[in-house]
Amino acid sequence: MQQSFFNSRSVYNPLASRLRPETLEEFAGQSHLLGEGKVLRQLIERDQVSSMIFWGPPGVGKTTLARIIARRTQANFIDFSAVTSGMKEIKEVMNRAEQSRLMGETTILFIDEIHRFNKAQQDAFLPFVEKGSIILIGATTENPSFEINAALLSRCRVFVLQALGEEELFSLLRRALSDSRGFGGRPVELPEEYLRRIAVFANGDARTALNTLEMVVLNGDREGERVRVTRETLEQCLGRKALLYDKKGEEHYNLISALHKSMRNSDVQASVYWLARMLEGGEDPLYIARRVIRFASEDVGMADSRAVQLAVSVYEACHFIGMPECSVHLTHAVTYMALAPKSNALYRAYEEAKKDALERLAEPVPLVIRNAPTRLMEELHYGEGYEYAHDTADKLTAMQCLPDALLGREYYRPTEEGSEARVGERMRQIAQWQARHKNLPKSPKKP
Repeated sequence: MQQSFFNSRSVYNPLASRLRPETLEEFAGQSHLLGEGKVLRQLIERDQVSSMIFWGPPGVGKTTLARIIARRTQANFIDFSAVTSGMKEIKEVMNRAEQSRLMGETTILFIDEIHRFNKAQQDAFLPFVEKGSIILIGATTENPSFEINAALLSRCRVFVLQALGEEELFSLLRRALSDSRGFGGRPVELPEEYLRRIAVFANGDARTALNTLEMVVLNGDREGERVRVTRETLEQCLGRKALLYDKKGEEHYNLISALHKSMRNSDVQASVYWLARMLEGGEDPLYIARRVIRFASEDVGMADSRAVQLAVSVYEACHFIGMPECSVHLTHAVTYMALAPKSNALYRAYEEAKKDALERLAEPVPLVIRNAPTRLMEELHYGEGYEYAHDTADKLTAMQCLPDALLGREYYRPTEEGSEARVGERMRQIAQWQARHKNLPKSPKKP
């Protein structure tokens, strides 16, 4: 009697492993690299593969693609993990690859999570890559520009693999139900609606999609050999979606950039979405609140000075109550910032002033606005001619506060946005008053 798939006690091979593609035709996704006439496909078909880096999120086929390349090119394939290997293992593998080269055999060395190797370990591969002992294929989820040594990176072509789309994952799941290596030949009742739910849940990760499908089927209701997947079973297996988010990696900076630029573009819907992506991915709400405070002055500024007050208040609310309750406060702040009138005049003012402060000579403080707490300082004319604005009717003076070399420089130039239009009008009134009173007798110095 044939042993049932569901009650087998033999060593179990997971669905994702059983369905691992063996040819380019079976490979799902990456049509921008592997479609007809695309660069990577041509390199593989012409057997012109050189050292390369596959950069992409988990579950998009980096390891599988390396195995397909090795099979197509008739090369020895060594699977190497940067997590469990050190210098000793690297030297042993390099010696094996060198012996194979002397015998006329090509070795493809696949290094999973290559970004985990330190500089010395990465440098150890350089001479073997240069003399052709190995074709190095590295896989990484981190930006190679930051995580891989420049010397090694310059000898490799970088191919960016993309997360699989919903339709690609849906097709993969349907094939898993019909393929003999999957659940093919076994009566599984699973509506296509559920397959689409799994495809969305997988978030572009083929491995997650197949693992979830397997969990759903194995936990389905059984009637003999027949399996029926209910909505309750599906909901239990899906649970909480784990978002791809590394708080210390590139995705952290990508998402905060997306949030900042969406608020700057006054796109409320996008701003709230990116906020949710960060919070549900586990980001510290206080980090987001600090970035919103910065935004309030950098991108809203004097166009609505209440923005920074709101941002600081929301930071305090996040500090007091934390997640998940403070999500609504951050939504309040993000929505306010997105809808507020925009001005980067304060940001530009400081950047221009900073440039002068760094690149010009350290201009002395004009004597007229220096304090004179000692007799010597008074004798040196510190504070001589100082005018106390509060002693004047208009609370203004024509006194020069900038160094002579910077006289006439304008750093803060208000826009016409929101409240800043009134600020600009006030500055014009002050300038006109000072122009009229420049040569008039000075008010007496405050005692």
